[in-house]
Amino acid sequence: MANIRAFTMPKWGIEMTEGTLAEWMVQEGEAFKRGQTLCLIETDKITNEVEAEFDAVLRRVIIPAGGDVQPVGALLAIFADADDSDADIDAFMGNFKAADTSVAARQSDDAAPAPAPVAASAAPAPAPTPKKIETNRPISPEALKLAELRGVDLDPIEGSGRGGRITYQDVDQASRSASAPALLGVAELPLNLDGFYASPLAKRLAAMHNVDLSKVKGSGARGRISKADVLALVQPAAPAAAGFLAPAAPVDNRPTIVPMDKIRKVVARRLTEAKQTIPHFYLRMNVRVDELLAMRKTANLVLGTKASINDYLIRAVGVALARHPDVNVQVHGDTIHHFAHADVSVAIASPKGLVTPVVRAANTLRVDQIAAATKGLIAKAESGKLSFADMEGGTFSVSNLGMFGLDQFDAIINPPQGAILAVGGINKVAAEGENGQVRFESRMGLSLSCDHRAIDGAAGAKFLATLKGLIEAPEGLFA
Repeated sequence: MANIRAFTMPKWGIEMTEGTLAEWMVQEGEAFKRGQTLCLIETDKITNEVEAEFDAVLRRVIIPAGGDVQPVGALLAIFADADDSDADIDAFMGNFKAADTSVAARQSDDAAPAPAPVAASAAPAPAPTPKKIETNRPISPEALKLAELRGVDLDPIEGSGRGGRITYQDVDQASRSASAPALLGVAELPLNLDGFYASPLAKRLAAMHNVDLSKVKGSGARGRISKADVLALVQPAAPAAAGFLAPAAPVDNRPTIVPMDKIRKVVARRLTEAKQTIPHFYLRMNVRVDELLAMRKTANLVLGTKASINDYLIRAVGVALARHPDVNVQVHGDTIHHFAHADVSVAIASPKGLVTPVVRAANTLRVDQIAAATKGLIAKAESGKLSFADMEGGTFSVSNLGMFGLDQFDAIINPPQGAILAVGGINKVAAEGENGQVRFESRMGLSLSCDHRAIDGAAGAKFLATLKGLIEAPEGLFA
């Protein structure tokens, strides 16, 4: 019995709990090869082809095509070698235990009696008074049980199994032809399809495409109509009406695989670590920037530079961090590292992805010096020449996406740093002026992400308040 294997209802995806065996592509007693399609299984979302994972023989079909819905793990068939005896197959079935799921458990031998499909037992629920049949013809035990249950005459049946052996499907089809309704398993199919010897999937396709099954010649065993037989008669779709696009031909959409470079690997590792291990909290604030915008024009002329708003923000962040060293930190395991100077990492979108080179000691630099440093780092990032020395050692990060029209966003902390400032765009908003008059002012959204292991909410709020003061009264940036 070492080569006897159970074929059970597979599980595709977390949400799948049951399925319907729509069509057997291999007959009972037939050998199959690895990679050959064994059957079609339907769920409430898809119809999947099940391929063989090894060479074997379909020795026993437990659940016929079009039968009732079966839970995941339910026994569908037995695979074995051709020389394994029927007694070994019967013994294997008797010892089979269905998967321990809530549905399968209710169908196991230990469950309370109920007229449910059997997972560990092969036959359908027995009728109260089955008719005993004596025959010398080769027939599978399950086929004989079904014949006795439904009172089927075996004489006119032509066995489709090996050596003319009568299979479960043969008896099932004979009982359908006599009087019993087909076990379609799909309640929506028209009743006028019951009299055709076709797979459930073929009937469903026929109903969907208005195919007359009386004109279909089945290519399956004993003339059974399959999915392919119906699809061969499906008319091509009419040309698309004006105003609608016709379905396009299949397009080759294979991905271009690009391995991460060293810098990208570092960024990916750090961001993954941050979201998984750092308890983030966020502090958000809007600040007026009218005074800063006005001073920038004058200061750039005096300093002979073209410093951007972001350069002034880095200067403001550096000064604020020097005044609030409890935010200018790195977290290393169970220790917190405080720094006297603010090494500010600047988020830059480079051709290789997001990089964060560092402006060293930003609290000690003039705005023109910061502008020169950031321009150099941006040039190196765009040319892919940033070194690890340019990237490592930051104590705080600034990420500015305001130029893309974002009002505000939250950024992921760049470990081992303790915080990052996300900068949004500048917008004109209405505000109450003197004597209750309405005036318009320029405002910018800031969001501070903090590592709660090292920075408390009050400390982050105080830092933001200082930063707001420096931006709204920018003379302090030149003190």
